[in-house]
Amino acid sequence: MKRVEVKLALPVVAPLLDLIKRTIDDLHGQLAAPQSLRDLDEELGAAWKGELLNDQNGDCQRFLALFDREFFASGMVAFDDNNAESVLRACAAIRLRLRDRELRGLSDEALEGAGVDLDKLGEAGQKGYMGYVFLATLQELIIQHLDAAILEG
Repeated sequence: MKRVEVKLALPVVAPLLDLIKRTIDDLHGQLAAPQSLRDLDEELGAAWKGELLNDQNGDCQRFLALFDREFFASGMVAFDDNNAESVLRACAAIRLRLRDRELRGLSDEALEGAGVDLDKLGEAGQKGYMGYVFLATLQELIIQHLDAAILEG
């Protein structure tokens, strides 16, 4: 089993965790990427949405579990085949919500191409952007350093 350990700077990451936790709380009960259920009957659509929400909530809880007492003592988080997929999905969900809320005035091109002028964002936007970049970086680390077999299930 391959494992990637990453040491994070606590003074930088801790404030972002407050934003991420609030964003996860905001997601509870709502899909980060709402699905069109028009083609499904009401009962099947409700069951499908419920399962997606349950999976999203579980992924977000597994993500938050990375930042436990050990993290605050050592600054270390670890990714392996037990949490990689969940962390990737949680990061994606949180980034979508950040994009829709704190970063709604920015284009996808600006967000993904580092074409963001932080001075124009204000404090909430700056923190949202830093959280967005932090989560993207975690996703890249997982994808680059863990076997493709882990990500394929």
